Amino acid sequence: LQFTEEKLGQAEKTELDAHFENLLARADCTKNWTEKILRQTEVLLQPNPSARVEEFLYEKLDRKVPSRVTNGELLAQYMTEAANDFGPGTPYGKTLIKVGETQRRLGAAEREFIRSASINFLTPLRNFLEGDWKTISKERRILQNRRLDLDACKARLKKAKAAEAKAAVTL
Repeated sequence: LQFTEEKLGQAEKTELDAHFENLLARADCTKNWTEKILRQTEVLLQPNPSARVEEFLYEKLDRKVPSRVTNGELLAQYMTEAANDFGPGTPYGKTLIKVGETQRRLGAAEREFIRSASINFLTPLRNFLEGDWKTISKERRILQNRRLDLDACKARLKKAKAAEAKAAVTL
């Protein structure tokens, strides 16, 4: 009732401290940007949406995500196979082997980067959203309910005093 009356402008609302309101606004901003950064980093690390969904499901089921061959490693594999078909002794075969080995190392570095970014960058962001932010939201709801209770009590007290003053005037 108090919440509805406040929204309709029929009841007074106890204002929170300006510094506290600023902290709440900063917390909301932090949450929104953290979600955006997390989502975009996941897209950067895994551009394939179906693969991201698969990884999400594995994560929620507490299963190990199967390791995927990176595009660089796949290209390296094709180059090595092509080099073997052309013959490793031919100039083209030698070049394919060298470039294929370089691509394999690049693919391995990419895999390590993805693993490292996931552990060292995405995990803290997820921990904030799934842990700290849930606590902040819960405490915010509790504070809001307590404030509504306080305002409702103030309104009842005000009505009681008004009724008491009215009764004293009529006697």
